[in-house]
Amino acid sequence: MKSIRRWLLGWLIFGLAVACLIAGYGIFHSARHEAGELFDYELRTVALSMPANIATTSGAEQREHDFKDLADDRIAIDIWDAAGALVYHSAKEPVLPKLSEGFRTIERNEYRWRVFGVQQAGRYVQVAQPYSVRDNLAARLALRTLWPLALLVPVTIALVLLIVARGLAPIGGLSRALANRSIESLDPVVIDNRVPVEIRPLVDALNDLLERLNVASKAQRTFVADAAHELRTPLTALKLQLQAAKRDALASSDARVIERLEGRVNRIIHLAQQLLSMAREDASHEKSMIPVSLRCVAEQSVSDLSLLAEAKQIDLGLDAHGPAGPDSGNDAYCVLGDEQALSILLNNLVDNAIRYTPRGGRVDVVLKRDTQTGGVSLEVADTGPGIADDEIKRVFDRFYRGASVKEQGSGLGLAIASSIAVRHRAELCVSNRTDGSGLSIRLSRLPTLPA
Repeated sequence: MKSIRRWLLGWLIFGLAVACLIAGYGIFHSARHEAGELFDYELRTVALSMPANIATTSGAEQREHDFKDLADDRIAIDIWDAAGALVYHSAKEPVLPKLSEGFRTIERNEYRWRVFGVQQAGRYVQVAQPYSVRDNLAARLALRTLWPLALLVPVTIALVLLIVARGLAPIGGLSRALANRSIESLDPVVIDNRVPVEIRPLVDALNDLLERLNVASKAQRTFVADAAHELRTPLTALKLQLQAAKRDALASSDARVIERLEGRVNRIIHLAQQLLSMAREDASHEKSMIPVSLRCVAEQSVSDLSLLAEAKQIDLGLDAHGPAGPDSGNDAYCVLGDEQALSILLNNLVDNAIRYTPRGGRVDVVLKRDTQTGGVSLEVADTGPGIADDEIKRVFDRFYRGASVKEQGSGLGLAIASSIAVRHRAELCVSNRTDGSGLSIRLSRLPTLPA
């Protein structure tokens, strides 16, 4: 995946490096040219300033003559008399051939030399200097010029890193804002004046997409709610007609057929009710939270489902453990939430527990309050067959039913409960009981009233 940050940093630093190399190359050649002009001037000065008394009849090399610091930089000096005989040659330097007047460049003994010759009265003076002296001086001059640039390079790279990071910060902030949004939130992304104008079209397009998704989501929820509501009325009427038919003195075979039809109608009615609950839950994710007595919700749920438990001879009970909570009507189990949604959650949990618990079993609804944190939790435990370990992670999927499930159901009960728990920022956990006697579903981390 291509990164804008890496692309910008890579090209900026590469461009800076290339510019520094070009600048260094230019500075070195400029320094070399200036050094060449300086040394050419020095060669000419030395040649014109040679003392007139330097002359020998034997042409022997003069080793100790004082030139008063005129030839400190490894300069080879040669002097010929009017007859063309070499009368002077500087010590330790190779003998160069006599060249014509002016500046010349020659190679001698694998060295390049800069030579200057001048004809004077009664003699010819020639001075030479190797190019290595000039290159060394040019390098020193270039280094003196480049060291501020060498210090400027890391400072410039640091500034580039800082500026790119600051420039891309709005994109990072927008990414974090979107990552922290709830999965159900379709509100427009709010931007301020700090967002660059280059990002505003992206944000506007994203808000337009969110608005269209919100419209489509509302239309879908409205359709599901309307369909469930419209289905419930004729199904209820059909059930009443079936019950009336059962009361008539029909043949036993017809009564069994009607009983099977009634079971199917009950299943369809339950599915319609679950669809209606799911649609309402999807549509109410922005509903405000108010203080709710979890004890009252649990008592109402146990009361509503007690007849279903008695029909299967299941012991359905409610237990409350923990000290008194904060002042909230002397209720130790007061939480912040949506009372209707919490009621649907608990009804689904208890209804599932009763459905899958064998006849003569036990279902316990347990309320607990933590003595240290003051948190409230709710647990529904049954003595049913439990759930296979490889299927527990999928029990919250919509319309999912385990392979070994024989009881009738829609596969929406736990999905609705999970959606309600997420909206309340609570945690819903499903696990098999440690003693192997059934299933335990625990709702914890419910928001409570401040102390």
